[in-house]
Amino acid sequence: MCGRYASTRSPEDLAGLFDVDQWDREAALGPNYNVAPTDQVWAVLEKADRETGAVERQLRPLRWGLVPFWAKSPAVGAKMINARMETVHEKRAYRRAFAKRRCLLPADGFYEWQSVPATETHKAYKQPYFIHPHDGRVMALAGLYEVWRDPDRDTDDPQAWWRTCTILTTEATDAAGRVHPRMPLAIDPADQAAWLDPSHEDPDELRALLTSPAGGELDARPVSTAVNNVRNNNPHLLDPAETGDPEAGKDSSS
Repeated sequence: MCGRYASTRSPEDLAGLFDVDQWDREAALGPNYNVAPTDQVWAVLEKADRETGAVERQLRPLRWGLVPFWAKSPAVGAKMINARMETVHEKRAYRRAFAKRRCLLPADGFYEWQSVPATETHKAYKQPYFIHPHDGRVMALAGLYEVWRDPDRDTDDPQAWWRTCTILTTEATDAAGRVHPRMPLAIDPADQAAWLDPSHEDPDELRALLTSPAGGELDARPVSTAVNNVRNNNPHLLDPAETGDPEAGKDSSS
């Protein structure tokens, strides 16, 4: 499960890190310390130019929560924020995107929660952890994207087209495995070009790119329960917090 993450790098930084050829500067997203489902998120993807046919690597915003092309309503996207890597190539909602529309979702790290039992002084609660690469590098989360057209709008209406995405998850390892059994799957830098290549459609070869990260790469630290509220979105959400006090660090600032 991946239901919240942080993505705070500027588009200029991301364009350099991922060798992006093209991005729309007017579509810039600000840093987001509490990315939640249905938010607009940065995605790296490759598409062929309609006029030249040349494949371009793009950085563009997508809505988190995949809406399959056959969906009756975009509301279904809120339930499709994650796809299991073990079955993604088989599921009707994801198999076409897995074959043709893959992307990378840059992240500083992700949040997971661990249940804490009640004590004499505190009620039971869930302690959030921020899980991130120990060396501070950007995670390239494996994603899929789709394009859905609103049948109630004209084709030439920009709002008729929904571009949405989902994050692939795998069995948790390393520090993440001590907090939650599932985690988002990051694509190794050596495999990112193959993952993004739209001409690469062999499901077995694609699945071979979906490997669990090596041990020792991730750290997990407890953070404030302020992250539980999606309205809270500031750098302090990443600050270390003491466990055992569910009220510590709570705020409602943005």
